[in-house]
Amino acid sequence: MPPILIGGGLAGAAAAIDLARAGRAPLLLEREAAPHDKICGEFLSGEAVAALAALGCDARRLGAVPITRVELWSGFRHVAARLPFAALSLSRRVLDAALLEQAAAVGVDVKRGVAVRALAGDGVQTSAGAVRGGPILLASGKHDVRGAQRPAGPDEIGLKMYFTAPALHRQLAGRVRVVFFEGGYAGLQPVEGGRLNLCLLVDGARYRALGGWPALQAELVTEPGLAPLADAESLLARPLAISRVPYGHLAHATADGHGRPLWRLGDQAAVIPSFCGDGMAIALESGRLAAAMLAGGADAGAYQAALLARTRRPVRLAMAALAAARHPVGRWAAFTGLTVVPGAIGLMARATRVVPPPRLVSV
Repeated sequence: MPPILIGGGLAGAAAAIDLARAGRAPLLLEREAAPHDKICGEFLSGEAVAALAALGCDARRLGAVPITRVELWSGFRHVAARLPFAALSLSRRVLDAALLEQAAAVGVDVKRGVAVRALAGDGVQTSAGAVRGGPILLASGKHDVRGAQRPAGPDEIGLKMYFTAPALHRQLAGRVRVVFFEGGYAGLQPVEGGRLNLCLLVDGARYRALGGWPALQAELVTEPGLAPLADAESLLARPLAISRVPYGHLAHATADGHGRPLWRLGDQAAVIPSFCGDGMAIALESGRLAAAMLAGGADAGAYQAALLARTRRPVRLAMAALAAARHPVGRWAAFTGLTVVPGAIGLMARATRVVPPPRLVSV
């Protein structure tokens, strides 16, 4: 029976394409019926760009914006550096749709608008009824499925808003700006279509005390690094939002709640703090690794151990950096070090990469 892939995001689509190429075309179940926006910084690192190319997807032809430099801000202090790799910026609405089209083109049975409600028995329960199949690959991103939930994350809220601001878009050409503030951090970068993507994480208690998005937005533009957004036009009626994302999560379990082997991909396997810009690369490479190992006869346990060995170090380093950035003293020390040590930002960027092994270039 064909493998069942739950989720049509980066990890799910990558695994589906490589499985189809290896003669194991899966059934892919995607909850959304049409292309849609997602809470994501939309930063494609060099590793992510290479993985997409190997999957037959040229991000530049889809309109991706080149990113060559990174800026880090804390109050009026800021440092900048050239990235140690060529990066791109592309909306998930465009990228995910292109990957699912590629998956369908190579023989994947893509079912859109089918939400998986739970893992049960020898298959899954969906909005369209019970579905039975072979191995289950869980690639549902930040959304958990009943029977295979991850531990809940802290009381934090992730938010995303698109803006249009032509002058600021030109100012940020080729740059991603990360702004640390009391109670959270934000990433701001240009994407295709002349838009700007603001994606941020904020303490839940602070968000509720402010009374919601309008008050938070008014406070964010008092930050020097985000001040130019005061005159920007919001492009969504309200921001996309999600809560309690388990940053730092590393999957060890290889079974669902019924004891059946389960392959966890993407954010279901490893959740790295978003300011590192490696989440999309991890999603793509976890999907490619799962496909290669499943097609090669490995079991879920061997795959999960292999992925854990590659993600443990960068995720833990990123969590340590986030812990320092949460406190004023930690931010001061970090910015002092980044200012004094030449190339420190580049070293930090390299340390949090999950580099694909050569065998994953093709399946």
